[in-house]
Amino acid sequence: MRNYRKRVVDEILDERLASIGAVLLEGTKWCGKTTTCEQHCRSAIYMDDPDKRDQYLRMADSEIGSLLEGETPRLIDEWQDVPKFWDAIRHRVDHREGFGQFILTGSAVLSEEKKKEICHSGTGRYAWLKMRPMSLFESGESSGEVSLKTLFNGDSNTSWKAMPRCLSDTAFLICRGGWPTAAGRTGASAIRPVRDYYKAVTESDISRYDNVPRDPERVRNLMRSYARLQGTQSNLTTIRKDIAGNEAKSISEDTIYSYLKALKGIFAIEDAKAWSVELRAKDAVRTSDTRYFTDPSIAAVALGVTPRALMNDLRSFGFFFEGLAMRDLRVYMDALDGEVRHYHDKTGLECDAVLQDWAGNYALVEIKLGGDNLIDEGVGALLKLNDLIEAKKMMPPVFKMVLTATGDFAYRRRDDGIIVCPISALRP
Repeated sequence: MRNYRKRVVDEILDERLASIGAVLLEGTKWCGKTTTCEQHCRSAIYMDDPDKRDQYLRMADSEIGSLLEGETPRLIDEWQDVPKFWDAIRHRVDHREGFGQFILTGSAVLSEEKKKEICHSGTGRYAWLKMRPMSLFESGESSGEVSLKTLFNGDSNTSWKAMPRCLSDTAFLICRGGWPTAAGRTGASAIRPVRDYYKAVTESDISRYDNVPRDPERVRNLMRSYARLQGTQSNLTTIRKDIAGNEAKSISEDTIYSYLKALKGIFAIEDAKAWSVELRAKDAVRTSDTRYFTDPSIAAVALGVTPRALMNDLRSFGFFFEGLAMRDLRVYMDALDGEVRHYHDKTGLECDAVLQDWAGNYALVEIKLGGDNLIDEGVGALLKLNDLIEAKKMMPPVFKMVLTATGDFAYRRRDDGIIVCPISALRP
């Protein structure tokens, strides 16, 4: 067996397999889904195997049950090309005792057309998991001294060690991304996986999602615009205006919407939803999603950004680092069965990340490159939001944190209890 680096999702997958009949693991291509699931299955079929694909498709059309035979858990890799698997597996789970019978992987959600081929939602038979490119903890580039789970449980420590990192290190990690095949590489070869991914998305994958031909150059223009607007709540009108300068002919908002839907469908982009708790009057809270890519390296390659370019433009660097932080926070909060949202109201009060666990407990996180001025800015924003929470007599956050790109250690401030934490110290 090839060398395997354990992922955060491994423990989650084991837990789900022990409590339900089938598990669907979705996520962007090349993030390691197949390799991870191979550690948990006892038999498998690979629907994208070029030597067997046609045979599998014929069998699925005539006798799909034969493809489900094998030791369990049985892996059906890239199942989405044959939606009939869904109901066939649901039926098999219903009529065969035991948990952990099947694992399905998918690099795209089903298009609306393919969803019509499914009769049952799968409730009670399936569990859904999402997998992303590697976090810094998973790639061995975080000390893991600061545990979000421990903080949610009331950790009162005042200092923790981080893995020392300077800004240029972080710039490289942003451009390299969390792709398993890039881990441990240096220089230009480390950037190659995301460049290949970007080419596949723009030239074929986005069209394969729903079999609708899309212009690769238009896809590239849209992804460049999305990269420029990452970390903002830009609407379709803003995106259309941003694209206009690079389009030979006008593009409608309906077309932009269909392209973005396809990019979400193949997990290239993953926006952050607004925090749903109403802190102010209903009309004062912005509910627009914040724009992000699944991995910050996708934004970097879309704009042709290099580590050196980030170092020469610290304002842009801040937005790219925010994308890196959101990726890692999402990976870590999955382990807590939680989610990551954002808060922004019309007065300008905002919080980059609101971490909420399954029980409704939450934490506030401001994301900053580092340095005293930016850390103070983040602290100020957290204190203002905390004052509003207190004024509304809401349940207070479990903890407040400024997450930074650099630093040799994490610490809790004495006067206000806010944690200042380098991303290279964080773990689930």
